[in-house]
Amino acid sequence: MGATQHFADSYAGARTAFLAAAEAAGAAVESLPHPLKGPDNEALATDVARLGPAQARKVFLAMSGTHGGEGYCGSGCQTGLLREGLATRLPRDTAVVLVHAINPHGFAHLRRVTEDNVDLNRNFVDHAKPHPANPGYAELHPHLIPTDWDEAGRAAADRGLAAFVARHGGAAYQQAVSGGQYTHADGLFFGGRAPTWSNRTLRALVARHCAGAAAVAFIDFHTGLGPRGYGEPISITDPDCPADKLTRAWFGPEVTNPMAGTSTSARVVGTVAEAFADGLAPGTAFAGLALEYGTLPLGQVLEALRGDHYLACHGTPGSAQWRELKARMRAAFYGEEAAWKTSVFTRAADFALRALDGLAQA
Repeated sequence: MGATQHFADSYAGARTAFLAAAEAAGAAVESLPHPLKGPDNEALATDVARLGPAQARKVFLAMSGTHGGEGYCGSGCQTGLLREGLATRLPRDTAVVLVHAINPHGFAHLRRVTEDNVDLNRNFVDHAKPHPANPGYAELHPHLIPTDWDEAGRAAADRGLAAFVARHGGAAYQQAVSGGQYTHADGLFFGGRAPTWSNRTLRALVARHCAGAAAVAFIDFHTGLGPRGYGEPISITDPDCPADKLTRAWFGPEVTNPMAGTSTSARVVGTVAEAFADGLAPGTAFAGLALEYGTLPLGQVLEALRGDHYLACHGTPGSAQWRELKARMRAAFYGEEAAWKTSVFTRAADFALRALDGLAQA
């Protein structure tokens, strides 16, 4: 079976393929229903497939759909790993846990965010404390999501964005837009004001599958940054901490880190890494990364996100404009061509084996 056949064209198709592959591989499967429905009234769920011993001391957890529509990529990788024999390659005392569509609502509705417009990878902060400040975003917000998407409205908004870049530079613009913000609930990269359903679900899964482990490897599949088809391995922990050092040891010297300024990603707060930091026992060896696959140039990706948020605030479902902007979202986070899918899966399989090799040495 070619790599392209592992990827589905819809959330429902991706879920069906994943569950069938998990059953064929002999995995134990658990489905956690989401309270809302998909765009065609289909059921939504986070599905979990586990291979290996129930009490394994070493766990490799791979997750898709953190950013909703990016789940096309991650789901294809997970389904392919199951179909191509991952279960036969497990080291002794090792389990694999595949978390499919941790944000199923965003996946099904082709949105990056959850059902409450929250960027899940900015939601893992302590909401009982003051949220991190991002004054740059407050300045940009009115221009990022104009009330009119016509030519004149867009031109005025774009002038505001260009003025910010002229004053502060492109890197500061990317940081202000995508680093995470907690003041504009209708805005981009909103981290929320309370833990989302997906946040609570991931924490429960970490407790159930990883809390008793002595060593954990983690890969979170993402798209939208970097060269097309290349999977940048991005460390999700602070530079030079024990987890970051172990991530480099297990996954290789090409691992980057936003906090060290070596990644295509901006520095972000409230990431899914906090679910492991809070949920693993003290002394657990942890190596975790985001495998970030490039699609379109950054400017086009941010434009697609702006359009999607405009639709959420002001759009008409089913309209020609709706269809056009949703098509741009899909192109920004999913490569349709066979070469992209093949590159993506080949890279995913490589890093899955690196994770298992690292666990074998732990």
